[in-house]
Amino acid sequence: MSIDLSGLSARELGALIRTAKKQQTIVAKRRPITKVRAQLSKLAKTEGYTIEELFGGAAAPAPRARKAAKAPAKTAGRKLGKVAPKYRNPANPKETWTGRGKQPRWMAELTAKGNKKPEDFLIKKA
Repeated sequence: MSIDLSGLSARELGALIRTAKKQQTIVAKRRPITKVRAQLSKLAKTEGYTIEELFGGAAAPAPRARKAAKAPAKTAGRKLGKVAPKYRNPANPKETWTGRGKQPRWMAELTAKGNKKPEDFLIKKA
């Protein structure tokens, strides 16, 4: 990790050093993580649990994972019906647009020039 310190003033550098020293003392006072893990595992085992049951293994907790799995199902069920095309490219009749979503490039280019309007590309109903 590299931090660009060249743009900081003397006052800002002093404040940064003080903040870093405070954080260093806080981290130094903490017990080593291996000892905390061992203590948690021992406590869970005496109560009849495993760490995986309590915290959902190495990944996120199990309830959160279940919610995330359900979320895509809600959006996947919503489907829009097909719509007949409303606009056609006069230069290439195979290129059409329904009017939904972003304007196709061919239409955007022709309307940007200023001599055509979107209404000019409407498909005539028979």
